[in-house]
Amino acid sequence: MPTHTFKVNGETVTVEADDRERLLWVLRDLLGIRGPKYGCGINVCKACTSHINGKAFNPCAVPVGELSADDEVTTIEGLPATVGRELHPMQEAWLEHDVAQCGYCQPGQIMAAVAKVNQARREGREIDDALLDEIRNVCRCGTYYRIREAIKAGAERM
Repeated sequence: MPTHTFKVNGETVTVEADDRERLLWVLRDLLGIRGPKYGCGINVCKACTSHINGKAFNPCAVPVGELSADDEVTTIEGLPATVGRELHPMQEAWLEHDVAQCGYCQPGQIMAAVAKVNQARREGREIDDALLDEIRNVCRCGTYYRIREAIKAGAERM
């Protein structure tokens, strides 16, 4: 079995897995990182959204063999460490706006929001409705209004 070395939440890890094994299963089953959720497995629902090298991606669609030792994966578990706090400002906004109902999609929603705000800042864009429309994560409970309000509040603190 091939070995794969990369960083997850600031730590270098090495796993034995088939090159074609989806990163989501490596994270969840081999590394015990449960924040990224399995929703569809085909890069549509985005419940597993995490960051790779600071950008949003969906580990359900990425074979572990595509990662290199220089790649850094950040999941919801590692997000607070990116700002050196107990909770990331986006997570705090999520709590304040009482976003979650079932909560299943929320890790992916938060990770997508953080990546989108960071991208907007790099591009000099405003956090407006057009930008929020670019986030395509699915919420079966339909808390989209609260999600959008939390993203705006979290962006102000980031």
